[in-house]
Amino acid sequence: MSRRQLVPGVEVVAVPGRGLAVRTADGEFLAVRTADAREDALLARLAGAATAPEDEEPGRVVRAFEEAGYLADGPRQPAWPAARRNIRLLGDPVLTGPLAAHLTAQGAEPRTAPVSTAPGATPVETADLLDGDPAAVVWCADGPVPGGLWDAADRLPEHGVAWLRCHREGWQAYVEPLAAAPGDVTSADVRARRLAATPAHRELAAYWRGPRTSGAPVRLTVPAAALLAALLADDLSRWATGAPDEAGLPARRRLRSVDLRTLTVTEHPVLPVPDVAPMPGKDG
Repeated sequence: MSRRQLVPGVEVVAVPGRGLAVRTADGEFLAVRTADAREDALLARLAGAATAPEDEEPGRVVRAFEEAGYLADGPRQPAWPAARRNIRLLGDPVLTGPLAAHLTAQGAEPRTAPVSTAPGATPVETADLLDGDPAAVVWCADGPVPGGLWDAADRLPEHGVAWLRCHREGWQAYVEPLAAAPGDVTSADVRARRLAATPAHRELAAYWRGPRTSGAPVRLTVPAAALLAALLADDLSRWATGAPDEAGLPARRRLRSVDLRTLTVTEHPVLPVPDVAPMPGKDG
């Protein structure tokens, strides 16, 4: 028999003189009106006791918890599906190293390979990225990404391969949306949206192209690299297991910027850029 119990992040507390209160997954407290229900029996039932409430009032409260989404079957950790375990990691080891550790611990089988993101680096072809039949390709760049470097990777979703990436620009890092199907947000979409959103679009485009003059280089700290790796691993895990987004923007429509000085994460909505219609009188 299935045992229903409080979902992770939801807790019930006995408040002296005020009865029971539920702390939601968002950290809010809500009063629980139990009338004449026995609190100890109700708490045991919410904790997953096998016996059902014997009278009407505890049953009413339990049903209310179920309707609010606070109760579910016993805890289960979704396994990483075998068909999606083959993950190819490209880029800088300071990021791919901790990411590979996260993915391995969750049941994936990552393969890493360093790839240069310096201006003038040889572009990687789509066929090269598909080598080894990966379920997903992740590219981690510890620096800005030159224009065109990710063009071939943007076509991976057309081949049924998920595509995820992050890169750093000074003290800011960007974790781009996971693209898993044609029509999802690509790196080209993100670049176009970022250029359209800033009055300094010429400067930003020049920054991406390089060359750039700087003093002492920014070094990713261990906590900063671990945070970026954890964000990427969480996105990949949710895609692989089909776990829902718990809060915030959908992962496939979300650009996250990370301030590497404070480890503050900010989410921004981002949509694909539609194809531009041809000018009247012009051929296709």
